[in-house]
Amino acid sequence: MTNIDITSYSDSIRAVEWDAERIKLLDQRKLPHETKYIFIDEVRILAQAIKDMVVRGAPAIGIAAAYGVVLAARAAYQEDSCRWCEEIKSDLSVLLTARPTAVNPGWAIARMSQLFPSIAGNPEEILLNEAKRIHEEDIRANKKMGMLGAGLMEGIGQVVTHCNTGSLATGGYGTALGVIRCAHAQGLVSRVFVCETRPWLQGSRLTTWELQQDGIPVTLIVDSTASYLMQSHQVKWVIVGADRIAANGDVANKIGTYAHAVSARHHKLRFMVVAPMSSIDLNVDSGANIMIEDRNTDEIIEFSGQTVAPDTIDVWNPSFDITPASLIDVIVTEKGVIHQPDGTKIAAIFD
Repeated sequence: MTNIDITSYSDSIRAVEWDAERIKLLDQRKLPHETKYIFIDEVRILAQAIKDMVVRGAPAIGIAAAYGVVLAARAAYQEDSCRWCEEIKSDLSVLLTARPTAVNPGWAIARMSQLFPSIAGNPEEILLNEAKRIHEEDIRANKKMGMLGAGLMEGIGQVVTHCNTGSLATGGYGTALGVIRCAHAQGLVSRVFVCETRPWLQGSRLTTWELQQDGIPVTLIVDSTASYLMQSHQVKWVIVGADRIAANGDVANKIGTYAHAVSARHHKLRFMVVAPMSSIDLNVDSGANIMIEDRNTDEIIEFSGQTVAPDTIDVWNPSFDITPASLIDVIVTEKGVIHQPDGTKIAAIFD
């Protein structure tokens, strides 16, 4: 089993692509019942698509933002070929604020922007090549993380995951789901328990669908079942992704992650966070300083078009929560594994 070439173990799903001078997004709001693609050639439409969850997952929206810079540069250059570096700023600001918790869009836009001063003439081709590099690097990083994470597992077992961290949330292959794919290919994961992930149901709609595409045994559970599952000793690991990791190792991830981490620690299960280096934000010292996105109250009080709560009820709908580093056993990045993460270990991986 250990001789499997994991780098060749692939997937066919792509949430974000560049297609004939425009961005092609798989509309994740329609899954699993309909496979629909949206084609975008304007930055502000892309920003709205990110906000509306057409595309979601920190790495995926980072890649979408990189391609969005290409669209913005095209429009700015057409507007004023001499001052396009100035004209582009308003569009980039719109992209940056579409989903404020994830760090990847800002990272991608910053990387693309570094090229601006050296570009003479039309910037589109140079920026498109860089965006494609970001996309390709993400897939390679995911496969590397898959191997590193799978290498931490001992013996055959079952795992639980939260939200969606697969190809739909990344450039391809996945972060936490990439580890699960890789471990399953080696015979180390026999079944994946997927939390439904309220209120957008990324687990039930997206993760179960992805796992079925790859033929990986999957069982769907409601979010509140996870602790009972851990208590019954049916799983060995909780494996999740991250939208932003602070300099001290605190992790912002989909709401509900913190509860799973607390329960895993209580039941003496191991808790793994899988995220690329681009998700680590050294400019934020702890999770307390990560901006948490509050979303529309309708996501809570409506279900399948039906109102399920009084119209006048107060609603709090944070999209993410913070898991303290003290509850995390390992953070897996493409540069290596951080055991019992803290500020010193996070800083060291950048050396």
